[in-house]
Amino acid sequence: MQTLPLFDDLAVHVFPTEGIKYAGSKLKLIPQILRLAKRVNAHTILDGFSGTTRVSQALAQSGYKVICNDVAVWSKIFGTCYLLNKKRPQEYRSLIDHLNSVSPIDGWFTEHYGGEPNGGCASQQDGPKKPWQRHNTRKLDAIREEIEILKLDPVDKTVALTSLILALDQVDSSLGHYASYLKHWSPRSYKDIMLKVPKTFISPHENQVSQRDIFDLVPTVKVDLAYFDPPYGSNNEKMPPSRVRYASYYHVWTSICLFDKPRLFGKANRRTDASDKMTASIFEEFRSTPDGRSIAVAAIERLIQETQARWIILSYSTGGRATTEDLHEVLQKNGNLLEIVETDYKKNVMASMKWTHEWLRDTEQPHREFLFLLEK
Repeated sequence: MQTLPLFDDLAVHVFPTEGIKYAGSKLKLIPQILRLAKRVNAHTILDGFSGTTRVSQALAQSGYKVICNDVAVWSKIFGTCYLLNKKRPQEYRSLIDHLNSVSPIDGWFTEHYGGEPNGGCASQQDGPKKPWQRHNTRKLDAIREEIEILKLDPVDKTVALTSLILALDQVDSSLGHYASYLKHWSPRSYKDIMLKVPKTFISPHENQVSQRDIFDLVPTVKVDLAYFDPPYGSNNEKMPPSRVRYASYYHVWTSICLFDKPRLFGKANRRTDASDKMTASIFEEFRSTPDGRSIAVAAIERLIQETQARWIILSYSTGGRATTEDLHEVLQKNGNLLEIVETDYKKNVMASMKWTHEWLRDTEQPHREFLFLLEK
């Protein structure tokens, strides 16, 4: 755990969190999110697009009551593992040891996602590229089957699945997503999968974990603070936004959680229900309304208006579908912007500013991330 003084006299404790490699991860922004939550003295917080749940984990460990939500089933699995857990980590040791001890088998995952190494480390894959080597998918098949046989308590099952996913993430041959795989085997793919006990904790509050569309959820919950990190899409007008969406990027995790052996398509063996047309998000929409307004921007404004919270933290990137000018207008119309935190990952620069037009400058610079603290 770290204690970080950030910009002012509000020091925050940063607890360790766990997660998979994830596009748009907010790991580096967690200290700033915690500081903003502390600034407004929030007690209950909604994490509306929780992803790998790192932000929810950090908030819960910091003593907040958290509602963790995402439409992805694997995000709900992670959220349940960490936020609803009532056991000490050592109480899961025997379960994880047992899963590590099962004998490998040839099964559905090996058939579709296991490849053979062709020579030494980082050798080229023969045939269709795969995300894992067969020695690890055979363990995956055996462990996933055993999890079903054990008929575990619901929370215990999510701990087992989280451990399995975290372990697989350490031995894959990808760039961190599963829409395409590396031509040459990654060095880590030669390692043997080894499950570890997740870094669970016991929260002082009765947190909630849900898997709902955000617009179905926000009218039903009332919190002090809502944190939103919606999918951004792309502002590149030469190509459709987010051709491969989050459901497609992480389709394998969905299949591991559901264990439903779905129909697959394409070179990456994606789930048919993870196709681009079926997994579109309104926040990634590139089209405009008949009056010329961006559909994605309208969705952000609707989200702010329908959220039952006094404060909102909105995370957004300059590479997203909404332009900075769009966001400026929406935020100005719908509340009092208390603070903006800016991050430039490439330059490793972070700055905090008040509500001025300063943040609109130099927005053509790539990958600048903002946190907007809004009081409704």
